[in-house]
Amino acid sequence: MPRVWDVPLHDSTRVRDARVAAEHAAALAGLDEQRTSTAALVATELATNLLKHAGGGRVLIDVVAPPVLAAGRERALLVQVATVDHGPGIADVSAALHDGFTTTRSLGAGLGTCERLADDFDLHSVPGRGTVVVARVGPVPGATTTDSGPAARLRAGAVNVPFGGAEYSGDAWAWVRDGDLVTLMLADGLGHGPEAARASTAAAEALRTSAGLGPAEVVRRLDGALTGTRGAAVAVAQVDTRAAVLRFTGVGNIGARLYEGGIWRHLVSRPGIVGTHRPSTLREEKTAWADDRVLVLHSDGLPSRWSPTAETCRTATDPAVTAAVTIRDASSPARPVRDDTAVAVLAPTPPDRP
Repeated sequence: MPRVWDVPLHDSTRVRDARVAAEHAAALAGLDEQRTSTAALVATELATNLLKHAGGGRVLIDVVAPPVLAAGRERALLVQVATVDHGPGIADVSAALHDGFTTTRSLGAGLGTCERLADDFDLHSVPGRGTVVVARVGPVPGATTTDSGPAARLRAGAVNVPFGGAEYSGDAWAWVRDGDLVTLMLADGLGHGPEAARASTAAAEALRTSAGLGPAEVVRRLDGALTGTRGAAVAVAQVDTRAAVLRFTGVGNIGARLYEGGIWRHLVSRPGIVGTHRPSTLREEKTAWADDRVLVLHSDGLPSRWSPTAETCRTATDPAVTAAVTIRDASSPARPVRDDTAVAVLAPTPPDRP
């Protein structure tokens, strides 16, 4: 089940909690001792930086799939450390990433150290609105893809926040690749807690055996896999990277928004619950996919008033950063209290990225 560590950070005693959470996540990801130490150090530095420069915030630690499904790395697992705050923000991000830059008389090595140690590192900061940082640590230091096929030119990432500080989130996301087909799924188990997590986990596991199927057929496959569980709202988006086509099928209250041509539009789901009350007819929406597109899937933990900002559509931003910014800006400085909250994002890899 999706184990997520949500560490509110408002005093120095919680920095250790972030480090310990990273160590537990590394064990689940199967990292060796050296990479476990790296994940723990990154979590410690980011948590310390959050406390010193933003006056506090939250640290979210998760075990995730790689942001690029390169051939040979599809099954790799990484520790993702995300920090989110509503602090003063960073006026000069480039300067803040250089060792020696500090506004608090510290050594100024935190962000620069994390960027060097992590497999993936990105941040988003706006003065007066706060900062989001995402770092991932995997089993192989600095592993990069040599896969230049069109499917390797997509990135995905997500942030998952469990309801009420629970150990397990009832939301789960997964993505798979089969040749030129890349499929992203977000599932929201009915309710929250362990039973909801079992349902969404069953959906994620079933997706891994359905990579070559179209979205509507994937949902049918998931319906069988979720029989006997509470059921889940499910959205499945698939990009045929060679044909440049996006197909989408959704059942239940997973939100789906696609940025295209400078505007956001909704992708429509059918009412129902996969595993218990799936509609007899599944609609498969089809639209063009291009290098300026960004797809956002989100569970109903986000307020209904949520509206993407212009910053959310930047393809240069790490998808998990986009997800975290979406959650932060759609809520107040207090944690979301409605339900488990997950946001998954699919976007092209910028040409200058490996």
